[in-house]
Amino acid sequence: MIISDVMTKNPISVHPEMSVTEVRSLMDKEQVGHLPVLDKNNKLAGIITKKDMLKAGPSAATSLDMYEISYLLSKLKVEKIMVKTVHTVTENDVVEEAARIMADETIGCLPVMKGDLLVGIITKTDLFHVFVKAFGARRPGVRITINVADKPGQLEKLTHAIAVKGGNIVTLVSSDGDDPDHRRITLKIAGMSRSDIEESLRVIPDAELEDIRE
Repeated sequence: MIISDVMTKNPISVHPEMSVTEVRSLMDKEQVGHLPVLDKNNKLAGIITKKDMLKAGPSAATSLDMYEISYLLSKLKVEKIMVKTVHTVTENDVVEEAARIMADETIGCLPVMKGDLLVGIITKTDLFHVFVKAFGARRPGVRITINVADKPGQLEKLTHAIAVKGGNIVTLVSSDGDDPDHRRITLKIAGMSRSDIEESLRVIPDAELEDIRE
């Protein structure tokens, strides 16, 4: 799956000269926590988040009253607190690359670029939706997780055994196992009982059933 399939297209953006008060109001209205910052030429200049604004505000120990705080925030400009070094992806990158960058950099979103043009934004929430679909969380069926040897032909044996029993594989996800010689495979299967699935697994002698549930 590529990023253009899951990103928010034509995202709301702000400008460096806007006040923190204006941005906070816009975030609350649009129910977003991240906003790209575009300069006067509509080029990406930075990104601002609710976390950035919280850091910029006075501490809980301040002696200022709410009116003084509001006044100060109305004078504070986005360019003073935005993140200027921004990690980005392109619309043709794959979603796992976006997930890797977010995980490695501990960030919650990535602007999506087409050349110098901002065309979208992808967030952790978007990736959660991809995760839900990949594991078929909203689809009925029996979910199993097995460990198998990492060698050719294992998936073919498994899928064939399920097909012979009339099962329909709704989702299939393969990931690293507990050691380099094994793969962990998670499937959701419709049209088969737990007992039939367990019987089908016997065609793979070294398959270890980790979990099975409906």
